[in-house]
Order: sequence, then structure tokens, then C-alpha cells
Amino acid sequence: MRQALPGKVFKSAISIKSFMVFTLAAAIGMASVAPVSAAKATRDSRYAAIVVDANTGETLHSSNADSRRYPASLTKMMTLYLTFEALSKGRIQKDSKVVFSKNAAAEPPTKIGVKAGGSISVEAAILSLITRSANDASTALGEMIGGSEENFARMMTAKARSLGMKGTVFRNANGLPNTAQFTTARDMAKLGIALREHYPQYYSYFSTRSFAFGRQRIANHNRLLGRIKGVDGIKTGYTRASGFNLVSSVQDGNRRIVAVVLGGASGASRDNQMAQLIKTYMPQASKRGGGDLIAKTDTPMPAVAVAKADLPKRNAPTPDMRPEAEVVVADSATDEAVESDEVVVAAAVPAPKPVIARTAEPKIAMASTERFGGKIPFQIRKAKDRAPAEGVEQAYAEERAPAVQALDQMKTASVPSGWAIQVASSPSDGEARKILDKTAKQVPAVLADASAFTVPFEKGGVTYYRARFAGFDSKDAAWNACNALKKKKIACYAIAQ
Repeated sequence: MRQALPGKVFKSAISIKSFMVFTLAAAIGMASVAPVSAAKATRDSRYAAIVVDANTGETLHSSNADSRRYPASLTKMMTLYLTFEALSKGRIQKDSKVVFSKNAAAEPPTKIGVKAGGSISVEAAILSLITRSANDASTALGEMIGGSEENFARMMTAKARSLGMKGTVFRNANGLPNTAQFTTARDMAKLGIALREHYPQYYSYFSTRSFAFGRQRIANHNRLLGRIKGVDGIKTGYTRASGFNLVSSVQDGNRRIVAVVLGGASGASRDNQMAQLIKTYMPQASKRGGGDLIAKTDTPMPAVAVAKADLPKRNAPTPDMRPEAEVVVADSATDEAVESDEVVVAAAVPAPKPVIARTAEPKIAMASTERFGGKIPFQIRKAKDRAPAEGVEQAYAEERAPAVQALDQMKTASVPSGWAIQVASSPSDGEARKILDKTAKQVPAVLADASAFTVPFEKGGVTYYRARFAGFDSKDAAWNACNALKKKKIACYAIAQ
């Protein structure tokens, strides 16, 4: 018994020691696993992200930003860019018919389901790309503008190069899987900035939460709209190979950023990652800009482009604001699979006129070249060899007519001196005056002593009209007035005359 006791004690000691070692190892293991689980998104081999200050071009955050990734439906951002370009040049109009070929109608979901030979308007096609991410409508647009989807893909890649997107190649108009089609997070940020800078008159489409298409109410896949302060677009995307992608544009006061998340493990984790990036880096963004970040280009369109559109013989007017419509809140319970390129949708439908559900009053385009007085390239802020780029007041043409009907409250005989605030810029003097009248009625107390006037200027052979209020004694007075307008969601900036 006495000899056996030490043995039992020894065995017990070993057991206790083993237990302690196991417990310690388990604790260490758990400690090492916890941070990895928290950073699951960044651990995924497909993951990439970037946050760019859209005022200065400074990179605020970068993770695998220059690594090749599959764009999935982010591809449609370039399809939309080229569509906006064709609209702005009068090659097509919003009510032009987009005819669906057999090739377009046969595209897999997600789609709106127009039969071969059927058609919808350009505007309905734009909205279907932004909300449902419709593959069939994207192909139909590409064939319309490029003559064929293959030619359109070449146009897309050429435009990407001209925008400084060095790591991107497009093979189709919709982002359906193709191993030869790739991009980078940085390139997608450049494209996001270019869409706003070059086509502000169309940019508000990206904030559409839903629109009526026949008997359907098509909701936007972007769940951050209306839920994260300042988010006004742009596009989601998903395929099995790419993971869950998202490009977001965010504005808070004078701060603006564009953020990109590629390769998310799920829609929810991608959205959470994006929300965290916005929360972290928006406060770091500059309140002042340094000029256009993406050089404006006019890449020649191939001769076969816009093969199916009824082309006007001269530039046609393109309004910079969309029709008013009711606000419809997107369904928060939308399943992740809805944004997949593999979802089955309803049967083919006719081509109804879309009814747009807006999130806010239309925003009026303002030229950043006027505001900042210069030009810098994206991120690399040396531009000695760059050719001057056009301002963000895109030369979408309008038949010019002599100025008509002076508004009662406005003094336009001469350009006042001193400090002024600019609220808009339009290719129509009459439209600029209407904007001034509307603004004066929205904030009568702020602008009671101000004089409203328009200032014409030439760009690209087109006359534009700056809509301004003068009568401010100092820079501070103009800034204070502009801040008061911004609280009413009226975009503006102060300027010395």
C-alpha cells in the first residue's frame, strides 16, 4: 500500500499536468483563432479593398488593391459609363429603344426577361442594370452601342485604359464569368469617381432604390442605400468565382470617398466590412478638393457603334434631372442570393415605361474645375505631362436659344462683385434661372438680401450658365449662407467674383 501510493500520486500528478497543458494549449489556440475569425474577410484569398478620398485622390486604405480580381456585375459600371457617354453626345436618347437580340434574351439570370425582338427604353435599361443588375439588358445595351457585344467589350477596355485603369480587361457587358475578364479594387475606385465626375447629370440614377417595371417593383440590391449615412450608390456584384463585391460612393458634407470591397464571403459580411471602412475613413477625408481626379477622355467610337439606335442628325437636348417620383424603401429582408448571377426570375415581360423611385431631390451638377481651379490625376498628384481634361460639366449638348423670361426676384443686368455662392450649372439659361428661383423659395430667410444671376461660359463649343447668388459682404458670410443651404440638402460652394 505504502509503495503503491507514490505511484498513484505520480499518475495523478501526470494527469493534472496533462490537463493543464491541454487547457493552456486550447486557450492559446482559441486566442490565435479569435482574431482570424474576426478578420475572416481579409483572410479570404479573393479579398481586396480600397478607400479613396474623392476630393483629393489620396488612398486612405488599401488591401490587395492592385491584385487581379473578377469584377462580376461591377462590370456594368463601365457599361453604364459608355451609355452615359452616348447619351451626353446625343448618339442615343433616354427614350431610344433597346432591342433584345436572341443573344441578349438568352443571357442567364439575373435578368428582366424581355423576349428576343422585344425592346425597352434606354432609361429602363439603365435602371434595370442599377437595381436588378440585369444581364440581358446589359448585353442589349452593349450590342446597341457597340454593334456587337465583342466590339463593345473592346470599347470598354479601351475606355478603361483612357481612364487610367491599367489592371482591367473586359470581355462582356454584364460581368458573367469569363476567366479573361479581370480588374482591381483600385481600378474600380477610379471608375466610381469617373462616373460622378464625368456624368453628374446621370449619377443620381445610382441612388434609385426601386422602380416599377410592368407589374414588377424591382428593388436595388445595394442594401447600404438609406441605411449608411451619405451612401448614394454605386454597384454590387457577385459570382462564385468573385465572391461578393461592392463599390460605394459616400458623401458627408464636403467630405467624399469611394470605397471598394471585393471577394466578400457573403453579402452580409461584405456590407459589414464596407460599413466599417466608411465609419473609419470618412472622418479622415479632406473637406477640400484639388481638381478633377480622372482625366476626361473622348475615345473615338468605332464606326459600327450604336448600330441599332435612331441617331439624331445633330446633338439633342439631354435634361440633367430625372422626373419626380415617389420614394420607395428597399426591402431590408432581401435575400443575399438576389444579387447573384444565378437567380431565376419571372417569365418574359413586355416593355413598360419605368417609374423611378427616388431617394431625394435631384442633385445639380457643378464643375469641379471651377471650384478647385486645377487638375490632378488619381492618387499620383503630378500631372505635368497630362493633357488638360474637360470639367465635370459634361458637354451634353442642347440647342441654345436666347435667354427668356427674367424672374421677378432676380437682378441679372450685370455680374455683381464680391463674394457669391454657386448652386448649379446648366447648359440652359432658363433652367439655371428656374433653379435659382426654386432655391430662393426654399431658403427665403438666407437669401433675402441676395441677388440671383446667371453667368455664361463656353466649354467644348457649348454655352453653359452658372447659377449664383451674390451680395455677401465677406468670405465668411458666403460660407455661412452656403452651409445653411447644405442643411436643406442644396449643393453649393462659395466663390469670389
